[in-house]
Amino acid sequence: MFMNQYSHTIDTKGRMILPAKFREELGNTFVLAPGLDPCLNIFPKERWDALIAGFQKLPFTNHNVRKIMRHLIGRGMEMECDKQGRILIPQHLRAFAQLKKDACIVGTGHIIEIWDPVLLDSDENCGESMADIADSLELPLNF
Repeated sequence: MFMNQYSHTIDTKGRMILPAKFREELGNTFVLAPGLDPCLNIFPKERWDALIAGFQKLPFTNHNVRKIMRHLIGRGMEMECDKQGRILIPQHLRAFAQLKKDACIVGTGHIIEIWDPVLLDSDENCGESMADIADSLELPLNF
């Protein structure tokens, strides 16, 4: 499970270090894709394969299915870390997530999100409390 939040910088070539703990769990090959929010998602290969299998069950004749597949699959790419533990984030994905120099890397359980820190702060401080959000989802949170 991916947990915690890390701050890293993106160099002028678009490279960013992934936290060592995340690299260990990801394995050698993983997928970087645009998120549904203005961020990037890193999927372990087996999680990505399960997502793709789910899409393949949906009717390709549905415009929204094709649109979301273009968004995720059409812009996603398989990746590996270099010897220094860095990934190269392509320009089109940096532009989508509005990433410049600073990045916030967030473990959200089964996937990793990469955010521009200002956008993440804005998303997290949208005015709605976490208790209200959890209540609206009717989550069975019995501690």
